[in-house]
Amino acid sequence: MPAPRYRNAYPVARLVASLLLMTIAGSAMYASILVLEPAAAEFGTGRGAGSMPYTLFMIGFGLGGVMMGRLSDRFGIVVPALLASLCLPAGLLLSARATELWQFSATLGLLCGLFGMSATFAPVASDISHWFTARRGLAVGIVISGTYVAGAIWPPVLQHLIDTLGWRETFRSMGLLALCTMPPLGVVLYRRAPVDRGGGHAAARGSRRPLGFSGRSLQGLLCIAGVGCCTAMAMPQVHVVPLTIDLGFDAAHGARMLALMLGFGVVSRLVSGWISDRIGGLKTLLLGSMLQGLVLFAYLFAGGLAALYVLAAAFGLSQGGIVPSYTMIIRALFPAGEAGWRIGTTMLFTVCGMALGGWLAGALYDLTGDYTASILAALGFNVLNLGIATWLFARDRGPPAGAAAAQPAQAGAGRASAG
Repeated sequence: MPAPRYRNAYPVARLVASLLLMTIAGSAMYASILVLEPAAAEFGTGRGAGSMPYTLFMIGFGLGGVMMGRLSDRFGIVVPALLASLCLPAGLLLSARATELWQFSATLGLLCGLFGMSATFAPVASDISHWFTARRGLAVGIVISGTYVAGAIWPPVLQHLIDTLGWRETFRSMGLLALCTMPPLGVVLYRRAPVDRGGGHAAARGSRRPLGFSGRSLQGLLCIAGVGCCTAMAMPQVHVVPLTIDLGFDAAHGARMLALMLGFGVVSRLVSGWISDRIGGLKTLLLGSMLQGLVLFAYLFAGGLAALYVLAAAFGLSQGGIVPSYTMIIRALFPAGEAGWRIGTTMLFTVCGMALGGWLAGALYDLTGDYTASILAALGFNVLNLGIATWLFARDRGPPAGAAAAQPAQAGAGRASAG
């Protein structure tokens, strides 16, 4: 029965290619984090201005996700994937030749962020959801974990290369690696995704006012919540290496902490996906927000190397499932036909939150000379997210918002159809 085997095998191959594409593209994001200290020193800026390459990268990443999502809806994922496969390597190679900070920042923001990595996050995750039914949540969770898989792999590698070769040669090497690997992976995604008409609890509820809000109001609340959680999330992720240096430890320890944080984030994303299928996205968001706040509070008292490693692991476990929970909430509370642009818009605000948090933590450090004010600001934004999550949960009176909808019984890992 070769045809059925092929139909079952292709979605898995597509899943693997999507995960690898996101993992390789993620190298640019973590390179923009680890280059903060050496680039600030070379260009003669403080850490606030030194955070601008990462900030512009994340803004481009967020805006590009909406643009690439629309492009994917019209032409299929292969067009934005191949565009990203050329623009992201070009951005890394050109940024290695920058002579001014603004050139470096603009190249990362436009080529690596806007036209590069943006195509390998929300659009790829949306695409893979069309190829799986019985295990759709797990498939989406695996693909979205690509950024954290990248975080577990690249920081120690990049820090070693920066220490031994310098940041410019590191960027050149990563650009060549991306150019050799990303286009072949993009070609694997050549088939158009089958049309997915599946609904969620929103269809079952039949409500035009989810949780008693208008659609626009609820969308706005989710976007504000996204800014809150990710502004708080960015402080440890972006500044863990400088924080480690300030406390008197080697930068290599900070890179390992970042890898540990994001490695546990992979576990968190997979486990939280499994949890949200059972208790719903709103409860998962509430749980993640509470845990993230507790770990941020603990950072105020951390000083020893062992404590920093423990907090890095705890932070990864607490915050990894927050962003995917928004997808579950939107699929539950809004019609399936609106999911694409609503998820893309919410992800844009989460990315802007990461960009804001990375810059704000650096700016507050420049003003105060340590990271205490940065941590307190992160806690404030986390309280904003927690307050919105609590409010939405209190108004939820239907099936768990974000719990997996019942699927037809099927054998096999997924399904694919020609299209």
